[in-house]
Amino acid sequence: MRIAYLSLTAAIAFAAMAPVSATAGEPAAEQTTSSAIADAVATPDRPEDARKLDESRKPVEVLTFLGLEEGMAATDVMTGSGYWAEIMGHAVGSTGSVIALEPTQFYNEEKQGADWQNLQSRAPAVALKTYSFEAFSYPADSFDFAIINLSYHDIYWESVKYNIPKSDPDKFTNGLYAAMKPGGIVGVIDHVGEGDDTRALVDKMHRIDPAVVRADFERAGFVLEAESDLLTNPDDDHTKGVFDASIRGKTDRFLMKFRKPR
Repeated sequence: MRIAYLSLTAAIAFAAMAPVSATAGEPAAEQTTSSAIADAVATPDRPEDARKLDESRKPVEVLTFLGLEEGMAATDVMTGSGYWAEIMGHAVGSTGSVIALEPTQFYNEEKQGADWQNLQSRAPAVALKTYSFEAFSYPADSFDFAIINLSYHDIYWESVKYNIPKSDPDKFTNGLYAAMKPGGIVGVIDHVGEGDDTRALVDKMHRIDPAVVRADFERAGFVLEAESDLLTNPDDDHTKGVFDASIRGKTDRFLMKFRKPR
């Protein structure tokens, strides 16, 4: 792993010495953004558990596709361990900020507090804030960029064990729409599922039909700007739950880029 890190660092340094040009059809601005994100991913003090996820999550390619830029006010919604928040915290630079939003039902200060203190010491641009799962809201026009990774489907989930009541997807997407600045970007990554009963599908397999996600966001006013096959896996037949050992971490995932109109 140390050798891989040194190789990536050397590649970034070499690229920085050369003139920036739009080779292979890639705009110069996009090359610069990709380099900054690659540098963030290569930060040497990222935890090993996070680094192990890089191969399947492809953070450089995903964040470049979505258009994360230095100076943005960004958020990682339902942040979990803070994987994306930490990377973005480095990528947005000293002029940007990242709010890691976590439902109160998922956060345990006693068990996770020290981990978050360590993350914030590594990435000072990141701040953790909690909210009630079923009542998402944030001040209007707060964010330029948001990412929801493998968790939007949970808006259709109910759990007595985890104190998750039945939620209204429209309430969530409307709240997120209000929180985004005009022109703001929302990236959604989730496990591909098939079936007409979304709540039953989520409860059984924690998957969701991409068409349902698109309809939810468009109903709130977002525009689907682009989709990517970066995270697709044709070997996943969509019939197994995402925690099945044979497919866990390798599910077929869709990647959508939504924008709030200016």
